[in-house]
Amino acid sequence: MDNRFATALVIGSVLSLLSVIYLCAAVGTVSWYHYFTSSAQANTSYATAEDFTSETEKTDEKAYTDALFHFNGSLGLWQRCITVSQDHVSQQPSALTDSPTLSSCIFLSLSDQFLEKYQEPGNHNSEIDVVRTYLWRCQFLLPLVALGLIFFGAIVGLAGCVCHSLYPAVGTGILHLLAGVCTLGSVLCFSSGIYMLQERLPPPTGIRGDYGWSFCLACVSSPLQVMAGALFLWASCASRREYSLMKAYRVA
Repeated sequence: MDNRFATALVIGSVLSLLSVIYLCAAVGTVSWYHYFTSSAQANTSYATAEDFTSETEKTDEKAYTDALFHFNGSLGLWQRCITVSQDHVSQQPSALTDSPTLSSCIFLSLSDQFLEKYQEPGNHNSEIDVVRTYLWRCQFLLPLVALGLIFFGAIVGLAGCVCHSLYPAVGTGILHLLAGVCTLGSVLCFSSGIYMLQERLPPPTGIRGDYGWSFCLACVSSPLQVMAGALFLWASCASRREYSLMKAYRVA
């Protein structure tokens, strides 16, 4: 094998591995979106953090969004968290401004992910918001599809190594390109869902939201997958073209 093609395959494999690590870290963490609450607005809508973890509040979009607003909430694909002070949990006011904090998180089950969204969040008598419903579902399904495509791409690549052929790298490259598209789709679905939710439930004054490092990891993972796929495709197609030219030269 030509050194150029071997180098391209090695670099593509490293990029693919990095993209998998980044994407797995992004899917498994809660730092996709953060709400930063001012001291004047903190802890004004909920009595205790236990309300946030109750089954009723878990499925009520308006209720848990209000909790995220007022408790420095963090939102991920599979979980959401709030941060409360120990004084607030114990219901004992303290004169100290920097009291210890506790994090309360809930993990979303598969059935929770498929809950329908409504035009008026929290009002189950309003019409179903089809766009937000499918954006929410796609944002957690697409990363799983991307990881599956990369896994099958790795199997195809290993089969090529066993056969001492670069031809299977075409399949590996295509699967990585599709994985990059899926990861990018998840990022776009998440950001669009956040935007549409804040149109219906705008954060109160003094509360701002920002994307977290998990969201950034997913954004980085997508171009890594595309670059890995492009390298695999180039190595396969270039080696096949060079082999054809050499064969034609020998025949001539």
